[in-house]
Amino acid sequence: MNDNEMVEHLARHPLLNGLPRPLLQSLAAGAKAFDADTNEYLGRHGAPSHAFYLIRTGHVALEIPTPNRGLVPIQTIGPGDILGWSWLVPPHRWQFDCRAKEVVHGIMFDAAWLRDRCESDHELGFQLIKRLVYVIANRLAATRVQLLDLYQ
Repeated sequence: MNDNEMVEHLARHPLLNGLPRPLLQSLAAGAKAFDADTNEYLGRHGAPSHAFYLIRTGHVALEIPTPNRGLVPIQTIGPGDILGWSWLVPPHRWQFDCRAKEVVHGIMFDAAWLRDRCESDHELGFQLIKRLVYVIANRLAATRVQLLDLYQ
């Protein structure tokens, strides 16, 4: 995929929709296509968060390991969703197990590269954080609902 194609893919992703073209071009410099096989883990609870993913096709199960009930499903994300906000918040550790439920295709960013890019371009950092807060709030709400079910 060339740089122009990557910019177009980024522009179509709901998280980045409406982002000014210069910021999309900046992001495209660090974007890479990725594929994950069925049952492949893209992140493990407590492990270092080395990547940020934009999901284009397929679904990923977000699960929390528990001592009494094993893996508890929190949410399933799919096309147009993002995977990973832990790259942004120290100590940069995954908050969930993230397992491909089927073959997944998307775009990924190296977490250290993305943090550096956001630090050096405050407008990009602000735009990403503003958009990620919405995702984080939804994930926390989903977790709350699952915990209510777990303890009733």
